[in-house]
Amino acid sequence: MTVIPVINLDISQVWRRINDKLEHPESQRRMVLVIVCVALLLDNMLYMVIVPIIPDYLRYIGAWKTHKEEGEIVWDNSTAVPGSNASYWKKLPDKIIYEGEDSAIGIFFASKAIFQLFVNPFSGTIIDKIGYDTPMMIGLTIMFISTAMFACGQSYSVLFFARSLQGIGSAFADTGGLAMIADRFTEVEARSKAIGIAQAFISFGSLVAPPFGGLLYDFAGKEVPFIVLSIVSLLDSFALLFIMRPVKETMKELDVERPKGTPIYRLFIDKYIFICAGTLVMANVSLAFLEPTITLWMKNTMDNVDEWQMGLIWLPAFIPHVFGVYTTVKLSKKYPKYQWLIAAVGLALEGISCFFLPFATSYWVLMLPLSGICFGIAQVDTSLLPMLGHLVDTRYVSVYGSIYAIADISYSLAYAAGPVIAEGIVDTMGFLGLNMIIAITNLAYVPAIMMLRHVYDYDTFENEQIVLDEMPTAQYKTFAIDNGNAVSLNTNLAESSNLQPDLFQQQQQSDPAPVRDTNPFRQPQPMTNPPANNLQGQQQVQRKQKGSRGYRSSTDMEKMINSSDED
Repeated sequence: MTVIPVINLDISQVWRRINDKLEHPESQRRMVLVIVCVALLLDNMLYMVIVPIIPDYLRYIGAWKTHKEEGEIVWDNSTAVPGSNASYWKKLPDKIIYEGEDSAIGIFFASKAIFQLFVNPFSGTIIDKIGYDTPMMIGLTIMFISTAMFACGQSYSVLFFARSLQGIGSAFADTGGLAMIADRFTEVEARSKAIGIAQAFISFGSLVAPPFGGLLYDFAGKEVPFIVLSIVSLLDSFALLFIMRPVKETMKELDVERPKGTPIYRLFIDKYIFICAGTLVMANVSLAFLEPTITLWMKNTMDNVDEWQMGLIWLPAFIPHVFGVYTTVKLSKKYPKYQWLIAAVGLALEGISCFFLPFATSYWVLMLPLSGICFGIAQVDTSLLPMLGHLVDTRYVSVYGSIYAIADISYSLAYAAGPVIAEGIVDTMGFLGLNMIIAITNLAYVPAIMMLRHVYDYDTFENEQIVLDEMPTAQYKTFAIDNGNAVSLNTNLAESSNLQPDLFQQQQQSDPAPVRDTNPFRQPQPMTNPPANNLQGQQQVQRKQKGSRGYRSSTDMEKMINSSDED
């Protein structure tokens, strides 16, 4: 056997250790989180990496019909000899007009969100029926094909098809990934932390993709950034296949039957879920509407802004977004029943930031409202996504495909409408009017979030199960009647000659068996007997033993015997 240097282990020993690690539920949960985070990072990088690449590349390949407009003749005194008051007429260079470019680029950017919006209801239903890993694998495979087409495509139609195909892959990969996190991390605190980490990867992918794509496009060509992302997608799909193999084997050995999920239309009409979905839409409207419009506004209003500053306008906001995720996770851990308040504060902060944004006069002042917007988005997303999983746990069946498809629909709705509606509002009302509309709608929606304040008042049923291993002996004495004789059930039943052998067996069989949890990642609850001197424990024991034939005290026994003698 070949021995691997440094660790001094052969390949078979390393493989055995890896398999042992994969079979441990806690290790599986962590590796699943890593795979999902990479998938979300990849999807958001692919979503934003085209921003500095595609418009320039389409001009390069001649995708648009062009015509020239003659330059205007303007009065210019900048070329005068120093010390002279002379001025000159100057003709500006001819301007090349690319016909239909703006509308075609807007539709191109929105096509991913539009296709994702239409596919999400079906992807959620499929995930509920067949599980989380297979749809996520389908999504990663489609994203790999889409990314490869971006690398090889040399026409608008091919690139448009690749962009639309990415939306279909995202509908499966994003929804399946978030649902898988909710399924693996069942405790409220752990789920909030895991989804917070996923949100940080989403933010990082969206903000780092434009400079990543722009640099590689300038120095290595269009193909290189997409080839890198396609390789990451392929490796992530292989890792998912490798990680989920022992999980499937475990579920097959346990003969686990998958529970039937709740139809997505029933989840939509739930008032709490509807409010959460609306909040997610409103929280992402600010980012979706500002992304396609803020660069042109900066160019028209800020004299001292550079091209690199416009290209990196959203990158500094990554730090407040991550800080918002971190603070939300910490606050949710300390105040789990006030996550609705965290979301309300975040949405209000977005509205206030949008109100002050158009009054910024420089690049560095603009960073303040943009940081407030990203901080608010982090608060809303990190608090409401775990809440959606909790609503399904407490009000429906704990199957998460459809519920996170609704969350993905909320994101897609905002980003599908953003490039189209925002441009129209800017043309008619200006950039100031756009921000005022966003601010007013966000602040007006905040009171609706107050309806979510009672969501965490109810816990899942699994924490309320009480299992008794023995009959209580200290506080209770139970009797049964056998042929007119009182027989104590606290005595050894095998030694009682007067008790019919099937009497107590029927009592035991009548007790409902505890429901077996089908989730191998759910933390088992300790099975303990309630303390005898605890009033609540005594009441629980009484409720548990209501189905037994007999009487709970000697006084009741005497009353029964006296009534029998009178008869």
